[in-house]
Order: sequence, then C-alpha cells, then structure tokens
Amino acid sequence: MRVVLSAYDSRGGVEPLVGLAVRLRELGAEVLVCAPPDEEFAGRLAGVGVEMVPTGASVRDLVTGKVPPAPGGIAKRAADLVAAFYESVTRVAADGCDVLLATGLVPAVAGVKAAAEKLGVPYVYASYQPVSLPSPHHPPIPRPGRPLPPEITDNEVLWERDARDAQDVFGDAVNAFRESVGLPAVDDLRDHVFTDRPWLATDPALAPWVRPAALDVVQTGAWVLPDERPLPAELVEFLDAGEPPVYVGFGSIPMADPAGLARTVVEAVRAQGRRVLLSRGWADLAAADAGDDCFVVGEANHQALFPRVAAVVHHGGAGTTTTATRSGAPQVIVPQGADQPYFASRVAGLGIGAAHDGPTPTVESLSAALETALTPQTAARAASVAAAFDADGAAVAAKLLVEAAGAAGAAGAAFAR
Repeated sequence: MRVVLSAYDSRGGVEPLVGLAVRLRELGAEVLVCAPPDEEFAGRLAGVGVEMVPTGASVRDLVTGKVPPAPGGIAKRAADLVAAFYESVTRVAADGCDVLLATGLVPAVAGVKAAAEKLGVPYVYASYQPVSLPSPHHPPIPRPGRPLPPEITDNEVLWERDARDAQDVFGDAVNAFRESVGLPAVDDLRDHVFTDRPWLATDPALAPWVRPAALDVVQTGAWVLPDERPLPAELVEFLDAGEPPVYVGFGSIPMADPAGLARTVVEAVRAQGRRVLLSRGWADLAAADAGDDCFVVGEANHQALFPRVAAVVHHGGAGTTTTATRSGAPQVIVPQGADQPYFASRVAGLGIGAAHDGPTPTVESLSAALETALTPQTAARAASVAAAFDADGAAVAAKLLVEAAGAAGAAGAAFAR
C-alpha cells in the first residue's frame, strides 16, 4: 500500500504529518510526504525515516521576506502552488498510489485534488483547526485582502461570502490550471477541495467540532508523534540551574519589531520574578542583555521542554497550542491572526491559560496575562486537561486511510469484474 501526504504550511502544519506517516508505516504502508523544501522539514522527516518530496518554494523565505514578492501577487503564487503540488503528487503517485491526503493552503490542496481526480485515487482533506471549516457555530478566517464585514454577524451568511471570496481569490488560477490538464473548471473551489467529509485533526477537548453542522466532519484527534530527541546540553543546564522558567516563542511568525518584542517579554517575565527562556524562532528573537536569568534557544523538542517550564507564551498556532496543552503547561497566547484568536479563546475558556488582548504586548499587558497563567489554579487545571488529552489521533487517522484505500481497491476490483 502506498500513501502520499502533502502540506504547504509552516512547521506546525508539517509536524502532524510526521506522526501520521510513522503510524501508517507501522500498518505496513509506504509513505511519501510532499512539503516545502525548507531544511527543517526535510530534517524532521528524515529523522524518522520518511521520504520527503520538496514541493513549492521555501515557506520560511516567503513569510520572513527573504524572497521578494513575485510579479502577479497572490494570483501568481496560487498558480505556482497548484502546478507544483499537482506535478509532485502526480509524479510520485504515477507508479501506484492508494490514497492521497492534503492539508495546508487552498491552492496547494487544489493541486492535490486535481491529481487525485486525474489518477482516480481516493482523496482526503484534513484541517488542524475547526474554524477553517464551514459551521454555523463560528465565523470563517478572513481570506487574503478580504476582511469580514463587521455589520454581518450571521455565521452562515459569512460562510456563504467566504465561498465567494475563496473563488474570487484563487478560482481563476486553479481553474486555468485544471483546464490545462483536461479537468473541468469548478465554481465552488472551497467546498470542492474540502469535500463534504473533511477530517479534523484536533483534540476534542481543546478544539471540538460543534454539532449540528452541515459538514460530516471526521474528528480523528490530534496527530502527535512522541518525540524522543534530547534537549541540548546547555539548555538542560539552564533548566537545572533554578526554578522553571517562562518560555516565550512565536514559532514561524515573523514579528514587526523583534528587538522591541524581546525587550518587552523579558521585562514582563522578570516582573513576575521568573527566569526567561526565549525561543529564537523565525522572528529571530534575541535577548537585549546577557543576564543569567535569560537563555535563548533555537530548535528544541517542545514535547520534552514544555513540561519543564512554568508557562508557555506563544502565538497560538495549532501545533504549539496542541503541544503545550498536551504537556500540561499553563499558556499565554498572544494571537497574531488566522486561527490563533480561536485557540487563544479556547485556552482561556478551558482555564488552562490566558488570552492576550491583541497581537502587540506591552510589559503591563503581558504581566497581567502571566499573573493569570502562573496561578496554582491554572496550573492544576492545565494538568487536568493534559491528563485527558487524546494522543491517539495519528493512529486513528492512519487506520482510516488504510480502510479508505482498501474500500476503493475493493470497489475497483468489483467494477473490473
């Protein structure tokens, strides 16, 4: 059995595929992952023995501005992504593929969906957050250049508008490519790539799918692979040298003023009488001074690190929020956009941390949020939620993919007879 997984996303969007790929291999499947050509993605997959097919442009270079915007803007980038993922998936699946799974940006997913249609292979779309899927219980995430109109509060009306926005932003590029490979144009791109039975790879307590809803969503649980990599020796030495520090990191998010942000967060943490563990991240954060109470870390195993900190201050991406929740660490989320306000509200609502109001913290605002996160009550609640975390999502999803491939194979064999 051969499975192709794909994502055009940041580290938090590629990491779940690592867990799913390993679980699929345990069931005897051959797995390939089409993902951006960033070295950290390739290294992570190579570390578990999974082959990665570099696809599209570097996500890190794109979001950090290392590559200047190409002429043509969003439409050109969308066209490039559709073509890149269609070509990669078609190439690696041409010698036989039993099922395709796609996640990430819509144009990349549309390329995988087109490949599935062309090859006649079963296709699954997966999301790492419920708010990207149409529902009467929450509004959509705004599309690029398409803010939600504040005068509309009916979620179903907003989702109808979202379908039009997705078509307006990406439809021309996707349909031009589809027609170039002999596939018909689609007039509702969003629902075409999501299908009427998308998967939701989130923990039901942290990020539930609320019913009733029109979509028949399959919630598998979060795709988490136990990470046995050791922490760097210097980091362990810092952790062992005193009380648990407060971790601060913004992952793959570029920040407008990283030097100013670093000064703010360090001062706010120190105001709580805590040591600071600052994650460099894609914003390239660095401490303004070299005090013994502050340590700057690069790549590190968050599964091993977060249980050893007093709190995790972060941007609220699905991956970091899942890992922090599973670890039992209290959280402060400073949401920057997309799905991050949703995860901030869930962390606050569950009582496992605080949601910062707005994307730009001050010393005073972050100190106030930390006061909530660092209470014994928050720590106890975070530990309780972590104890109930469902960590079998990758195994559930792997089994479902194998079953989907088997059902499609049986149907094809019956048809052939």
